[in-house]
Amino acid sequence: MYRIMIADDEGIVIDSLKFIIEKEFGQSCRIESAKTGRSVIERADQFRPEIAIMDIQMPGINGIEAMREIKKFNPNILFIVISAYDKFDYAKEAINLGVMDYLNKPIERNKIVSVLKKAMGIIDEEREKRSNELLVKEKLETVVPIIENGFLYTMMFQEYFEEDILNYRQLLGIELEYGFMAVLVCGERQEGNHMTNAVGTSVRIQNSYRDIRETVREYFPEMLVGSVMANKIAMYHPTVKEHFEYNERIEIIEKSRELVRKLKKRMNVIFRIGIGSIRHLHDTLVSYNEALTALIDTTNAVAHVDDLPIKCLYADNYPVDVEKRIFEQVEKGDLNGTITSANQFFDWMEENFASHKTDIQLKVLELVLWAERLAYLSGGMTYHFLSRKEYLPTLQKLDSLDTLRTWFVDKLTEACRRIVVKLEEQSVGVVSQAKHYINTHYTKDISLDDVSREVDISPYYFSKIFKEETGENFIEYVTNVRIEKAKELLIGTDYSMKEICCRIGYADPNYFSRAFKKNVGVTPTEYKSDKHSMGS
Repeated sequence: MYRIMIADDEGIVIDSLKFIIEKEFGQSCRIESAKTGRSVIERADQFRPEIAIMDIQMPGINGIEAMREIKKFNPNILFIVISAYDKFDYAKEAINLGVMDYLNKPIERNKIVSVLKKAMGIIDEEREKRSNELLVKEKLETVVPIIENGFLYTMMFQEYFEEDILNYRQLLGIELEYGFMAVLVCGERQEGNHMTNAVGTSVRIQNSYRDIRETVREYFPEMLVGSVMANKIAMYHPTVKEHFEYNERIEIIEKSRELVRKLKKRMNVIFRIGIGSIRHLHDTLVSYNEALTALIDTTNAVAHVDDLPIKCLYADNYPVDVEKRIFEQVEKGDLNGTITSANQFFDWMEENFASHKTDIQLKVLELVLWAERLAYLSGGMTYHFLSRKEYLPTLQKLDSLDTLRTWFVDKLTEACRRIVVKLEEQSVGVVSQAKHYINTHYTKDISLDDVSREVDISPYYFSKIFKEETGENFIEYVTNVRIEKAKELLIGTDYSMKEICCRIGYADPNYFSRAFKKNVGVTPTEYKSDKHSMGS
């Protein structure tokens, strides 16, 4: 079916052209007509013709202007211009508008049929081209996820040649060198940081993978989405910057929270998202492990590694559990646990490699350096390039395994102790900074977002540690500060209720009165009266 518009101010011309078209092409054409420039524009907007036979000379808006307007909303239309005036200037301007042919009146039947067949041929070619493009797009919808998955897991497993990565990047159009990993995990329900029925839900989301992928793309159009592995889906997002700004991090967390809510609603499955830091393309695995660690270290639906301490990865060619415990205890500031685990690890080395003193020295040095790295990352130690210059000479002088053990345990204990001090300072420092900000800004309309921005922690994580440290949530604490200030003003000044209300950050006196009574048990007026009575 071809849609054809005929525009001419002479009804007889319109009728003649309709007769020729219907006679030659039968039911394969739908025809609309108009007699003025304005009406042809209006009808073309609704009818969306593929071919327009236009008279140049029409009342009001002429054919050239009409074509120019129609071209704005229907750029692929084919114009056939007809005119009783054989003027080159008109023809030239029409050709500049992309007119397919220019015919003079009176028009021969064979000529109009020939031109229409030519136009229909062009339309058929365009339709076939669009059909092929849709077919290619449909195939890409199947192929692209496979390519994305190949890229993701090749980078994560670090089993690649540079040529492979280059090919993947070319196929996926990845020009940026940096990006972050995220991991989507699901379960029947969440118990602490654990998702239950991982196997069952992984089967369910396999069948809904396409919907999950499309939902992710609604919030993160540039996100590469891997396949389902167990109850996890690895994702990668290229970035221009090499680190997150605060606002960017919060925006990603917000979008991720909306995403997990939408996925839960669509799939009837609980989802969580862990987000790693921005890393170079070749450090994708580090970002992925950070994303997993973020989920392990918190129970939040969305966990960003920049809000949490980063845990280390461990090799598997020695007692992983004991070695892991050492660093967990060092990182947590567990001095007794660190000493116990360090001795257990040394026992293993002594039992299995007592005759390989040099190898034990190397392992001791490796673990001590790694423990100190945790202290550096936590801010518990300041790195100086020459601070370890005595380590190798000292180790080489330690003749017995007993003295080597003592040095090993002492160094780990020292790193642990430094972290203890820093953790205490950090936790107390953030809350102390937040309290100071609240106590100096309570007269203003401050929010959780304002304070979390001040301490440079996302609102969700800040809210958690604030409640843990103070025993109150943010709103309760701010309200209590304001009420205490109100009490002081009620007793020690003659300010009106409206003035006191404004001075403690409330815009509505009625709301202030209700909040005061809820916290104190009496209204501000009753409180002031009672205190004055007691004083007198």
